[in-house]
Amino acid sequence: MNVPIEMAKPALLSLQQALRKSFQSLENNQKIWNSALAECTPLMVSLGNLAEQLRALSNVQISNTPLNAFPDLQERLHFKLTEATDIVLGKLNEKLSSLQSVRDAISNQITGVFQLYEQNTDSLDLLTCTQRSATAPSVADMLNWLQNAERHYRQQFLRRKTLLQTLTPNNLSLMESAPKRWESLQSPSGEESITDTLYKVSFFMETQ
Repeated sequence: MNVPIEMAKPALLSLQQALRKSFQSLENNQKIWNSALAECTPLMVSLGNLAEQLRALSNVQISNTPLNAFPDLQERLHFKLTEATDIVLGKLNEKLSSLQSVRDAISNQITGVFQLYEQNTDSLDLLTCTQRSATAPSVADMLNWLQNAERHYRQQFLRRKTLLQTLTPNNLSLMESAPKRWESLQSPSGEESITDTLYKVSFFMETQ
């Protein structure tokens, strides 16, 4: 059933404005996400190095070496390495909080758009939602792109949180492999898809 244009237009304009805000939020939060991830890389490398040092320390008996003149050296080195590990893990958890803030901001923004769409479904027929113009993709396409972006960040956050929760000084193997496992979680195709989406809506975001 076609909806009279006088009914569809206010609802469409309202939804388009909400979509603009969502894409602006997505653009800003993508930068914050990428910045936080970039800061995680050297921290992960440090964590792997500390794990290797802890393993090397556990494989040597200092009392059987020329350093045996320092009776507490092994314990003190272990304490310092463990303390350094806890500091790095603390910094990584701070970065995880930044990633969570991005995930939540994107999720909340997109939830608001979908709620607005559902409130106006009586005024927005299929033709209105699938219509494209020279400067604006269709509402249906834009809602789908936002949903894909939200799913990407939700899944990425969950995988990275799960990995960080496994890391403790008590499990050196997991800490040693952490840098490679963290890197393996990268999803270039997901990020490229979001960048491509932002390009597709660039003209739409500039129009009012």
